Amino acid sequence: MREWWLQVGLLTVPLIAVYLHIPPPKLSPALQSWRSSGSYFTFQNRNIFYRDASGAVGSSEIVVLLHGFPTSSYDWCKIWEGLMQRFNRVIALDFVGFGFSDKPRPHQYSIFEQASIVEGLLDHLGLLNQRVNLLSHDYGDTVAQELLHRYEHNTTGSVLINSLCLSNGGIFPETHHPRLIQTILKDGGLLSPIITRLSNYFFFARGLAAVFGPYTQPSDAEYWDMWTAVRTNDGNLVIDSLLQYINQRRKHRDRWVGALQSTSVPLHLIYGPLDPVNPHPEFLQLYKQVLPMSTVSVLDDHISHYPQLEDPLGFLNSYLNFINSF
Repeated sequence: MREWWLQVGLLTVPLIAVYLHIPPPKLSPALQSWRSSGSYFTFQNRNIFYRDASGAVGSSEIVVLLHGFPTSSYDWCKIWEGLMQRFNRVIALDFVGFGFSDKPRPHQYSIFEQASIVEGLLDHLGLLNQRVNLLSHDYGDTVAQELLHRYEHNTTGSVLINSLCLSNGGIFPETHHPRLIQTILKDGGLLSPIITRLSNYFFFARGLAAVFGPYTQPSDAEYWDMWTAVRTNDGNLVIDSLLQYINQRRKHRDRWVGALQSTSVPLHLIYGPLDPVNPHPEFLQLYKQVLPMSTVSVLDDHISHYPQLEDPLGFLNSYLNFINSF
């Protein structure tokens, strides 16, 4: 009997070892094109990926795009060309721990660090003295809130914000409903690194599918692109560390919600109402109550947590209508 278990163990151990060292998928042509169109800058010895595209000749306006969790700047690919037709500069980055940027471990990831990286990028591009429009989603909403707080308090080196448009982010911890796996990973202790090592495409795609609408699901190729961006530089191994942003939102709620309440910067929300993470009507009612000066665009009923991917035309039109309103 003992010999049987020994044989199973001898077979299982190398199979697990091989599984844990599976290299990331190769970049698709579309993802390869996105990366090759970008550049890197160094922030505190970390390589940060970004794209900076010149667009409309007759415009002097700049838009900076801040992506969500757990994806990357590639989330903006479907509205990129539309933004280039309106703005002189369209800039997006992968936060540290995401996409093609470095993913150090161990590392204490924080919203404060990500905001400083945005400031560092604009400084690198020589744009800290120019006003920029911030367009953010999900995790990026919270980074935008920290940038807004710094701007409102005249912090040295802060971004000069011309406008802010949020989309489907957990702005209010009390109406934010993280997925079960996110809760487990952020509070899982010794269990978290085991789960992240065992993560694979099929679990990833299944989890992400739950936050897309039933009629707006990504294609298999699009899911593979998202997973490939996560797996680049072993990003699956830092997911649990990145998820500490949920706790940071609770801890710094007054700072970040207060920044939205006190600002005179034009503020807008684009909202996919089928979002299970920030559910309707609970989230929207609180948003309108706390931020009555903000304008709001609610997309079609079947649009969920990733509105820029699920309804790119509706999202783009809503954003441009906001930009053209002031």
